[in-house]
Amino acid sequence: MAMNKDVLGLALANLIIAGDCSSENRAIIENTWKSIADTIITHIQANALVTVALGIPVATTGSATAQTGATTATGTGTIA
Repeated sequence: MAMNKDVLGLALANLIIAGDCSSENRAIIENTWKSIADTIITHIQANALVTVALGIPVATTGSATAQTGATTATGTGTIA
């Protein structure tokens, strides 16, 4: 699943919004948390190191010394 600032921001905002919160305050809180979520996601995308387990199928073309290729199946990554 791709990271989504709007989904993350609203989920975080809903954790702190009281049931009797005015619609004006709700909008301010939601927008603030969407901005925070965008900052978090941008930081993860810029700085995370993703490793995947060995064994993901790959198709290659070219000679033995100059191959190019791409995975042919999905893999599970770990963010470090």
